[in-house]
Amino acid sequence: MTNTAIRILGLDPGLRRTGWGVIACEGSRISWLAHGVLTPDDKAPFAERLLHLFEGVSELVAAWAPDEAAIEETFVSTNASSTLKLGHARAAAMIAPCRAGLPVAEYAAKEVKKAVVGTGAADKTQVAFMVQRLLPASGKPTADAADALAVAIAHAHARRYRKLGAVA
Repeated sequence: MTNTAIRILGLDPGLRRTGWGVIACEGSRISWLAHGVLTPDDKAPFAERLLHLFEGVSELVAAWAPDEAAIEETFVSTNASSTLKLGHARAAAMIAPCRAGLPVAEYAAKEVKKAVVGTGAADKTQVAFMVQRLLPASGKPTADAADALAVAIAHAHARRYRKLGAVA
């Protein structure tokens, strides 16, 4: 990778597990840099769990110096309380890169699946399989980390198409 490569931090937010992944993107070429999962203490008060996520993502931004961030949109379930709590976790994860001056793109789960697998109806196993194929150096990330890497990959593809569209 030359210095023209950009780093993308992908985030798959959750209150129990927030997956993260960092990729480098140069043109149509992507490569794996790192991935992992932030896991706040389930027994900690809600506000402390959110703080853990914010501080964890802030540390990732400081450590990996991404140029851009991408996050998956909240999945709306029939349980309004769960959806609201997930929204809080997502906000905590979004604020950290934004505070560092990074643009933060948002993608629906169907968009991410379509970008990585080719269909918006793909399941987690298919997403993980394709992430391993596209980023073989990543090994076998957990489901949460694979989802975060998939968000980063979707952003890499989307930014490339936006750039091509701007030229045409």
